[in-house]
Amino acid sequence: MVLIAALRAFPSICHGAALRLLVKTLVLTLLLFAGMAAASWAGFHAARLHLRWGGGGYGEAGVTAIVMIGAGWLLFRATAMAIMGLFADDIIEAVERRDYPHVTARPVGWARSLRFAARSVVRTLGWNLIALPAYILLLVTGVGTIGLFLILNAYLLGRDMADMVEPRHPASSPISRSSRWLMGLVSALLFMVPVANLLAPIFSAAMAVHMLLGRKNKP
Repeated sequence: MVLIAALRAFPSICHGAALRLLVKTLVLTLLLFAGMAAASWAGFHAARLHLRWGGGGYGEAGVTAIVMIGAGWLLFRATAMAIMGLFADDIIEAVERRDYPHVTARPVGWARSLRFAARSVVRTLGWNLIALPAYILLLVTGVGTIGLFLILNAYLLGRDMADMVEPRHPASSPISRSSRWLMGLVSALLFMVPVANLLAPIFSAAMAVHMLLGRKNKP
C-alpha cells in the first residue's frame, strides 16, 4: 500500500496547487535560514569584538558557514515540513478533489495548522538533538549515522504526515504505526536527495492522502 500511495503521489507534484505551495515553502524556508545566518554572524561578530579575538570578517564568515551547514542538515526538513503544514490544505484538498471526490473532508483551520507546525518543529528538534551524540559516535562506522537518521526521522515524518490528513477524516481508521513508519521512510529518503528534497514536503502530503483514503474509501 505504501508503494502504491507513493506512485500515486508523483503526479500531484505537477499540480498547480503543489507548485504554488512549493514556492511558498521555499521562499519562507530560505528567508528563515537567511535570518538565522544573519543572526549567527551578528552574534559571532559581537562575541569577537567583546572578547577581542582576531580573525576578522573571514573568521566570522567561516564559523557562520559551519553553523549553517549543521543547521541545514538538522533543521531543513523540520522547517520545510512545518511551513508546509501551514499551507498543506491546498495540496491535500487538490488531491482529494481529483482522486476522492466522493469523500467529505472536515476543515481543520489555521489554529490547528499552527499547533501542528509548532509540535512538528519541537518534536523533530528534540529527538534529533537527543540523538546527536549517537550521530557523532556512529560517524566512524560510515553508515551508522545515516541509518539512525533514517530510522528516527522515518518515525517523525510518518507521524507528521498522518497528523496532516487524519484530522480531516475522523471517520476513517487511522494509518497503522507500521504504515506510518514506512511512509515516513520513503519521505526521509527523498529528503536526502539533492533537488528532490525541495519537492519532498509536497510529495509527502500527497502520499499521506493516498495512504489514508486509498485503502477502502473507494466509490
